[in-house]
Amino acid sequence: YSPQQEGKVFFGAWVEIENDDGVTHRFRIVGYDEIFGRKDYISIDSPMARALLKKEVGDLAVVNTPAGEASWYVNAIEYVKP
Repeated sequence: YSPQQEGKVFFGAWVEIENDDGVTHRFRIVGYDEIFGRKDYISIDSPMARALLKKEVGDLAVVNTPAGEASWYVNAIEYVKP
């Protein structure tokens, strides 16, 4: 964690997102080796994480999926300080 990260999505962030239908998800962006057995963790290398990097609350992230583009709004960003 670095104070410069506060307010933006970077590695280690807990992020809450919402789409236009009101569907929300909350997860933490972590390394590939940390995701196993955790449904609330996503890899920094995933399309979702890549789309969210450097975003702020209220920003729109567009994720390319096999079904087309999916749009998600950033509702909250949190870092758990050690």
